[in-house]
Amino acid sequence: MATIKSKVLILCSSLILLSAPSLGSAQSTLFSKQNTAQKEWVGQSAPDFKLQDQNGKWHTLSQYKGKWVVLYFYPKDNTAGCTEEANQFKSLYPQFLKSNAVVLGVSLDDVASHQKFSEKLGLPFPILADEKGTLASKFGIVRNLGVTKIAKRESFLINPQGAILYHYTSVNTQTHADQVLKDLNTAQKK
Repeated sequence: MATIKSKVLILCSSLILLSAPSLGSAQSTLFSKQNTAQKEWVGQSAPDFKLQDQNGKWHTLSQYKGKWVVLYFYPKDNTAGCTEEANQFKSLYPQFLKSNAVVLGVSLDDVASHQKFSEKLGLPFPILADEKGTLASKFGIVRNLGVTKIAKRESFLINPQGAILYHYTSVNTQTHADQVLKDLNTAQKK
């Protein structure tokens, strides 16, 4: 009996080891597909949306035709990184307005959560409630954390014609708003 168990254990171990290279290959392919998909956004039309902000007002991308749009996704209201990032956009918001740009924050939190977050920070710009993750899913940036889902911290700079000019996949909450503003100003000089 012990011999049969040993043989089964050896057989299972061998199968796991044999499949390991293909798992690594699959993971490598998955990550390269993600990187390719992120690069593919630049130059593409941004998907339209219809989402409510913290005050219950509806917003669509098409209503901002002719303006630059900063669409920044963040994971969760009232967390340290998201508060830092929102405050950075808040401090530079007057400069975005002077540059004919609108700033739209987006997370999967609901309108009530956004309202509390916005009031607490005194945010002068809309933060959109993508409760079902529809818009974040269109961009492929939903992260599933088991029982809950969040948006990854990524941003898109959209030109006045609705095309994505920049896709920021690596965001530093302390410097991101400044980087987007610099990129916006550079793009407007071209």
